[in-house]
Amino acid sequence: MSVSSLVYPMAAMVVLTFVVVMRLFHSRIAAVRAGQMDATYFRLYPGGVDEPESTRKLSRHFSNLFEAPTLFYVACLAGMIVGTAGPVFIALAWGYVAARLIHAAVHVGGNRLRKRIAAYFVSWLFLLAMWVTLVIAVVRR
Repeated sequence: MSVSSLVYPMAAMVVLTFVVVMRLFHSRIAAVRAGQMDATYFRLYPGGVDEPESTRKLSRHFSNLFEAPTLFYVACLAGMIVGTAGPVFIALAWGYVAARLIHAAVHVGGNRLRKRIAAYFVSWLFLLAMWVTLVIAVVRR
């Protein structure tokens, strides 16, 4: 397998992020049109304003996609540079993406906390395994 194979799971995470931001954009427009919030809220995002749950969940999830996934992108890029993009590393990357897709579906869907926590935890296990694999590959060089 080629190190460039890691581009595909990274692209999948980018697509997930894009889908979430498009849903967020749509839900905010719908909330303003329904009179659930004033459009001026989005100028400065003042505290103390009650944002509808539909937009708040998506907003929180969108922000979350710039937290832990940054470590995923770095691991993939480092894996490409170091040349650790073997079948195990690529499988771990896809496992991370799958766990994050499940996490997203649960979070922006019914938001069942147990399922969400489980998916989030599993995604961290995949991420940790990627980093351990990466460090081992660097040490062996």
